[in-house]
Amino acid sequence: MTIDKVYESPQAAVADVPDGASVSIAGFGMTHSFPTSLTVALREQGARQLCIVANSLGTGDYRSNTLIENGQVNRLIVSFSARAGEATSAAEKQILAGEIEVELVPQGTLVERLRAGGAGIGAFFTRTAVGTTVSEGKETRVIDGVEHVLETALKVDYALIRATRADRFGNLEFEGVGRNFMPAFAKGARIAIAEVDEIIDGELNPESIGLPGIFVSRVVRKTVEVPHDFPAPREGRGADSARTYHGKQALTRRQMAETAAGLLPNGSYVNLGLGIPTLISNYIEGRDITLHSENGVLGYGTIASREDYNPEVYNAGGQYVHLQPGASFFESVTSFEMVRGGKVDFVALGAFEVDGAANLANWSTPSMVGGGIGGAMDLVAGEVNVMVLMTHCDSGGRPKLVKNCEYPLTGRNCVDLVVTDLCVLRRAGDVFRLESIAPGFTAAEIAELTELELDLGEFGE
Repeated sequence: MTIDKVYESPQAAVADVPDGASVSIAGFGMTHSFPTSLTVALREQGARQLCIVANSLGTGDYRSNTLIENGQVNRLIVSFSARAGEATSAAEKQILAGEIEVELVPQGTLVERLRAGGAGIGAFFTRTAVGTTVSEGKETRVIDGVEHVLETALKVDYALIRATRADRFGNLEFEGVGRNFMPAFAKGARIAIAEVDEIIDGELNPESIGLPGIFVSRVVRKTVEVPHDFPAPREGRGADSARTYHGKQALTRRQMAETAAGLLPNGSYVNLGLGIPTLISNYIEGRDITLHSENGVLGYGTIASREDYNPEVYNAGGQYVHLQPGASFFESVTSFEMVRGGKVDFVALGAFEVDGAANLANWSTPSMVGGGIGGAMDLVAGEVNVMVLMTHCDSGGRPKLVKNCEYPLTGRNCVDLVVTDLCVLRRAGDVFRLESIAPGFTAAEIAELTELELDLGEFGE
């Protein structure tokens, strides 16, 4: 019998998905790497009471959220159920109404749980999420003097993934960062279904295979062409936007990123998180700094323009970027190995709050239904220098540098540097020391707008 895993259509490939099935659907951010043809086919097929496992639900008629809008989902295991600043989604409305149960999982833990499920590993201990709401009710253990949380393996009935090309054996080939979640999602599934741009006549070069066919049950050529839009910044939050304090303009987001870039030492491996940190990539050109992104790229540089971007190369914020010499691509499991294994030197993240104990809160606020953990809990869990970039106060004038975080924690005692639109603070023992001040402002003004205890250093003399 000759192996042939090719199905005639996406509809045929998902025809046997029953009510109550668990389905992992790969995809990154709001629009990238989603198996759109398979998702649309599953919507048309109509299976109900589904448990969807995903990093992000995406947006529009072609991604995971469309199944929720169609009333087919009653449970979610995701890294993002909501995003700050985005319009309320169907998922949020149904979660709030009690129609959908949701479990939020850090991104690195999610892929590791799926990988473990496919590898016959029942559970594992991780430093990720220690001391946060995510670890509540779970077993913890001190290993080598460090507290760890027990996470169980995750198996699903079906996985919907995408790749660039396949052969009849089910071998898959990816381009750029397109492999991100695909291997882990496929391995954790009883039946993995791959949607591809091309099914070749013959076989793939063994050297180019990103996922061996043993992990893939079905392949199908895509049938849905998704309109592609170049991402634009949200209104009022462009790189040159700036807040005003005491009638004076603070640093723009672009200036904050440039300041942060100047604090990174040469020879560093640096991860840039969502929001303002992504702009740092525009200010390291020519320096010996290598940028890492959890979606699977090491060695990228400046943000690309509409005229010169590659749709298969984007950063953690979903922005298209240029590659640097020596760049490499890999899956998300490998990416988080680099972080938790101590290979990444600096992590730059946005935040809602940082408190006097160097605790970080950046994934949920009281106005959000659930939240967006993403990879942040994994990124701050290892031996890494954590730099936070954020405005000094929120849009309502509330200080973000507080005595004690009121919002759910991302990590405990993990923040080393804070760059705001008014100053730079560096952790020194039990306090943050004022290291520099934005032009036109004084140390007294900084202190007035800061709740946590400050060491004014040379500015207090």
